[in-house]
Amino acid sequence: MGERIELMSQKAVWLKHRSTLLLADLHFGKINHFRKSGIPVPPKANDKNTDTLISVLQTTKAERVIFLGDLFHSHYNEEWEVLGQVRRHFATCSFELVLGNHDILSTLQYERNTMVVHIEKYKLGNFLLTHEPMKTVPKNFYNLSGHIHPAVQLRGTGKQSVTLPCFYFGKQQGILPAFGSFTGLARIKPKKDDKIFVIAENKVIAYPHV
Repeated sequence: MGERIELMSQKAVWLKHRSTLLLADLHFGKINHFRKSGIPVPPKANDKNTDTLISVLQTTKAERVIFLGDLFHSHYNEEWEVLGQVRRHFATCSFELVLGNHDILSTLQYERNTMVVHIEKYKLGNFLLTHEPMKTVPKNFYNLSGHIHPAVQLRGTGKQSVTLPCFYFGKQQGILPAFGSFTGLARIKPKKDDKIFVIAENKVIAYPHV
């Protein structure tokens, strides 16, 4: 399709020729949501999400960042204001959101942070950007999405194994790993011609499946 993309170890996709970052499933606010429910979660996990987002924006100097859904986990809490501070610091960058199932904040909150909202899908060249993978992808388009939090299991020479987040690319669809640090993982079973890239030790590594 002629689109060159760069896979970043921070679990983001960089479209350099478009100066656009693609991120999925940040789930900002999830940690505070759990803490309010009495679940003990280290507050520093919030800082990691914010610091990583700032890092990729500074590294790429992106003119646009498009979140592929589940930017914020649930109802409003103070973490939304932290994201607003990041938005204002990178004032020349357009912050855009393809709505996901967890994006339930009021329209007013998105407007306050000058967030451009796309409902269901957004066309970017030959890419169709969605939160959930499309059931049917139109001819001549490639669907990029999130939602799944894809991961693969790697096994060592003994019985040890580790499950790591990954980028998944099939014939007509690609699924980004969850950008947020406090999210679950869903193991996928790659098919023969699928391309999988694992994130391990701050590197993106081709998955050697057969």
